[in-house]
Amino acid sequence: MGGDGRVSARPRLKSRFGFLMLAAGCAVGLGNVWRFPFVVGQNGGAAFVLVYLVFLALMGYPLLTAELAMGRAARRGISGAMRELAAERHRLFWSRAGKVIFAGNFLLMMYYTDVAGWLFRYSRDYLLAGAPQADFAAVAGDCVSCTAYLAIVVAIAAVICLLGVRNGVERVTKWMMVALLALLGVLAAKALTLPGAKEGLSFCLYPDWARFAARPWRALFDAMGQAFFTLSTGVGCMTIFGSYIGRERSLASESAWIIAIDTCVAILAGLVVFPACSSFGVDVTCGPGLIFEALPKVFANMAHGRIWGFFFFLFLSLAALTTVLAVFECIVGGLVDEIGKSRATTAAVTGLGVFALSLPTVLFAPVLGWEDFVFGQFWLPLGALFICVFVTRRFGWGSGEFAREASAGEGIAFPGAFVRLMKVVVPLLILATMSAGFVR
Repeated sequence: MGGDGRVSARPRLKSRFGFLMLAAGCAVGLGNVWRFPFVVGQNGGAAFVLVYLVFLALMGYPLLTAELAMGRAARRGISGAMRELAAERHRLFWSRAGKVIFAGNFLLMMYYTDVAGWLFRYSRDYLLAGAPQADFAAVAGDCVSCTAYLAIVVAIAAVICLLGVRNGVERVTKWMMVALLALLGVLAAKALTLPGAKEGLSFCLYPDWARFAARPWRALFDAMGQAFFTLSTGVGCMTIFGSYIGRERSLASESAWIIAIDTCVAILAGLVVFPACSSFGVDVTCGPGLIFEALPKVFANMAHGRIWGFFFFLFLSLAALTTVLAVFECIVGGLVDEIGKSRATTAAVTGLGVFALSLPTVLFAPVLGWEDFVFGQFWLPLGALFICVFVTRRFGWGSGEFAREASAGEGIAFPGAFVRLMKVVVPLLILATMSAGFVR
């Protein structure tokens, strides 16, 4: 596919474990820990989780497999893959669609790097001072501090990407993911030993269908949205990672592993948050402020709360940084494909560009909410819709070619039922997710 000289020099990941950690690191982000606990709390605990898992299978699994297959088949990022794989008469359209999808990575980085900076600030405060040195509103409104932490986050991502796919991105992400999973295990073990943790654990494990039925449509759309957003599909990140692997393993199998890791992190995060909140009387339905406002009060009243607060926000920082690094690599790898400049030059210029584009988020508080809304409710679903149509229609790549690539290698074949779902059901679910955000 493609046929130019750059394909032969394509970077390759060193190991399957490195690929799984890199792809899972992209999927594992603040949505697993920041958003997941409070939407579970608002919508009936385990009842919501069961519905969420259904939508994860219906939407997340086929879209994730599609992105990986496009990258592996074309050995390109999202825009190059669409251009190379599309039917010849339609390549111009799909090339432009790929560029639109790719641009979403910049929009995501414009606010995600700022949020990652908040987490670094909280981690530092717990380490050096024992508690946050200001309430969340003051932290988010401190432009000087936020700019400094934004610069730190962007610089870390740029330097790691500059080191290369194997020696930088893969190596560092593996260690960060191992540390993240270890921290999460320690935190869950601690939370489950707190007084009153049993009630929080019951909330996670037993479905409350009455709470779910109290607002069924909102709960349904929340489950659909969480399943859609959690895997970071729709902007081409998984496409670039697919381009770095061989055909030894079936992508249908690899997608299942990535989803399993992502789901385990989300559920374990619930096993940290719900018992801790139950133990100290914190309302788990209090919304996005749960992480930055409610949980610091828990740590303030907990024995050795300084240590546990530091571990918790270090875990969150790692979760955010793995996503930032993955998206940064998507941008750098995609630009190297399309422009042909060296990785070092591209990483440096991308870092400066991301920093400059992110400054309005730091300096003007409403911008973050606008960017989050545009990205989450428009750009990401639109990209996923384009990908879904591309891999199932003859004027795109076509369902036969897609299914063969997804099934190639050791492991399970991509089920034909999912190909049929992607032709009609998945696009309708994507449109429903998009519409729900505009009518709330």
